[in-house]
Amino acid sequence: MIMRFSETPIPGAFEVHLSPLKDDRGVFTRIFCGNEFEQAGFQKNIVQVNHSVNRARGTVRGMHFQYPPHSEIKIIRCIKGKVFDVVVDIRKNSPTFMQWYAVELSPEKYNMILIPEGCAHGFQALEEDSELLYFHSEFYHPESEGAFRFDDPFINIQWPLPAVQVSAKDKSYPLLDASFAGVAL
Repeated sequence: MIMRFSETPIPGAFEVHLSPLKDDRGVFTRIFCGNEFEQAGFQKNIVQVNHSVNRARGTVRGMHFQYPPHSEIKIIRCIKGKVFDVVVDIRKNSPTFMQWYAVELSPEKYNMILIPEGCAHGFQALEEDSELLYFHSEFYHPESEGAFRFDDPFINIQWPLPAVQVSAKDKSYPLLDASFAGVAL
């Protein structure tokens, strides 16, 4: 079973294409292999796995990240429904600083996204009852939490649907401007 890693326009961010084995019983898919991820540059341990359930189509969560020393790599897999998953490069001195990239994730596409340290993450549910698994290389540290608004005009993410079901916390994050220096890793 081999995973294929396609680099996105954001350096270090990869779309991971899975190789399902299908027969009359159903499907078997490997979603993590330390050896295969290491070949793509992922050399950390997975220390936390989270499950996100999103009831309404149009639900938006984001844009979240952790500051050093608790920066994290995330691997995101949609296990039900469909999502528009967004990565924003906020790494100071990165050639793609403040640029975003999105990929549609779904169980039928057998894909995931690998998000490097120093990038913010968010998504929009494109179908009702969309569910995601998040694999993290770092524990959650509230004191290192960072975020900005999902609708920040400085970033200008082109969400495919009107935003619904956005948490009060996600709506309260600050807007960015040209003075944002980014995250130094």
